[in-house]
Amino acid sequence: MGHTATAEAGSGGLTATEHRLANGLRVVLSEDHLTPVAAVCLWYDVGSRHEVKGRTGLAHLFEHLMFQGSKQVHGNGHFELVQGAGGSLNGTTSFERTNYFETMPAHQLELALWLEADRMGSLLEALDDESMENQRDVVKNERRQRYDNVPYGTAFEKLTALSYPEGHPYHHTPIGSMADLDAATLEDARAFFRTNYAPNNAVLSVVGDIDPEQTLAWVEKYFGSIPGHDGKPAPRDGSLPDIIGEQVREVVEEDVPARALMAAYRLPEDGTRACDAADLALTVLGGGESSRLYNRLVRRDRTAVAAGFGLLRLAGAPSLGWLDVKTSGDVEVPVIEAAVDEELARFAEEGPTAEEMERAQAQLEREWLDRLGTVAGRADELCRYAVLFGDPQLALTAVQRVLDVTAEEVREAAEARLRPDNRAVLVYEPTAAEAADAADSADETDEEAAK
Repeated sequence: MGHTATAEAGSGGLTATEHRLANGLRVVLSEDHLTPVAAVCLWYDVGSRHEVKGRTGLAHLFEHLMFQGSKQVHGNGHFELVQGAGGSLNGTTSFERTNYFETMPAHQLELALWLEADRMGSLLEALDDESMENQRDVVKNERRQRYDNVPYGTAFEKLTALSYPEGHPYHHTPIGSMADLDAATLEDARAFFRTNYAPNNAVLSVVGDIDPEQTLAWVEKYFGSIPGHDGKPAPRDGSLPDIIGEQVREVVEEDVPARALMAAYRLPEDGTRACDAADLALTVLGGGESSRLYNRLVRRDRTAVAAGFGLLRLAGAPSLGWLDVKTSGDVEVPVIEAAVDEELARFAEEGPTAEEMERAQAQLEREWLDRLGTVAGRADELCRYAVLFGDPQLALTAVQRVLDVTAEEVREAAEARLRPDNRAVLVYEPTAAEAADAADSADETDEEAAK
């Protein structure tokens, strides 16, 4: 069954049709004949929030296992077939979903659909100890390269753990811990797949130069016979009080190139007007080089070399406002923190100017246009709104909800949430050796400038 959507006001003329197979798979199609390409995006409603203590990292591990081979496609064949046909592909994991996507020449769309259906329906037939060990090592190495062995690499993990209490479904990040990755068994992986990788736990979107009738026929042909699974437990409750109630702090001494102040503020859940207001507040305060914090810390005071404030939108738990400031030279973190608090307090009292509101709304509108301006970006947004909010059509009008927010709502969001008792703070201090190296480098720079 399915229905055709008409273009809504504020959608820019974009349309999407929705369908559902008998096995529960939701399908969203959007025609765009501007270029002869088609994007396939498949979101599974499973992420790190669905994991249990002792088995973190399984959602991300499975993202890798899905590229390790299935019944008809062995080894690295998924990559080889897509790239050999002139397409591109990847997959990602977050707190709230796992997604897989291909962008293909339009005449190769059927191949991408067949590949996604084959691994959804038959991956367990190819999953064995060898592929499990192979991808376990890949994920552990990814953790080393992106988290453990780079400056500030564990900041996201540390701030998430500080922001969400022990036992909360968002307390740990999708990468998982080394110990849990080591502990995962082949049977753990098989059970995880059976529970979560079913058609009735997924949304498939296809966007681009497509024939909707033919595309839906291919979807039915390749996905229609895959059985659904009704045993998935509901995700644990992620709700929390609006305010943390105290300032949580951790000081980290590591080999980092500069002192840093990072903080996470508890903000409204995604999909709400209050979250859009908070997004605008953070954009005015720290969204780029025209923002208040950048102008104050980098341009005026010259106490920082970088300053940003962004929003991590989350639907199943409070979102996080993410502050990141790297200090300049030997400036101490308390100097930075005092200036940040001064700017936040002033903003909470005065709110944004008309010019700042116009600029922030234009910035978020441009980001929305960028996402929907490519077939791959639009396919991803349609899946996102279908999985997290139940309605893919919301993707086409999201910008209008941002443009409807008033300056007073933005001020109120800042006053209510951007407070010292509603943040987790991470302070980075370079180790003695790193600090000495930085000082030597600064002296050499000064000497060169004097010549």
